[in-house]
Amino acid sequence: MGRPAAFDRAEAVRAARDVFWSEGYETASMASLQQATGLSASSLYHAFGSKRGLFDAAIEDYLDQVVRPGLVPLTGPEVAPGALVAYFRAARERFADPSGRTVVDGCLLVNTACAGVARDGGVAEVVRAYRAELQAAFSRGVQARNPHQTPAQRERLVETCVSLLISALAMTRVDTGAALAALDAALSHLENEDTP
Repeated sequence: MGRPAAFDRAEAVRAARDVFWSEGYETASMASLQQATGLSASSLYHAFGSKRGLFDAAIEDYLDQVVRPGLVPLTGPEVAPGALVAYFRAARERFADPSGRTVVDGCLLVNTACAGVARDGGVAEVVRAYRAELQAAFSRGVQARNPHQTPAQRERLVETCVSLLISALAMTRVDTGAALAALDAALSHLENEDTP
């Protein structure tokens, strides 16, 4: 019988997630992953199978710890009419903080979509699923805010909001002003399309 792992798996995944988030999959070296997790290369390979296995675990952790908690008001049983506007206002506050994680490192999934690793079918599917998760949550928010709109109008507004959020997440590392402008545009669309 093998020895049980003498490390906290969740803590190691979180530390690796932060390396991938700031450096990207391709740039993150095994040395930087070892340093962040405090584990040897053999321990990492034994626990996760490969750097890619560790990356997959880090992506799941990012979804569970960073993305989904922010979507709870849009995915629960009752969605308030102002939930999507509140989501974008909170995002704007995070983006306006120059020392905040979002400004410094952007979004792990959007960064991944723009990197070579996204050519991998499994990674591409995770990025597509993230976008679909945003669409589903935003759809509930738009429905709660604008029940009078036609399905086509709501769908167009959802697509606009998702696209503007992803644009903001892509731009935040290089042009915070452009990222904030994208979020302001989403808020403007939401606030101007809520009248029958």
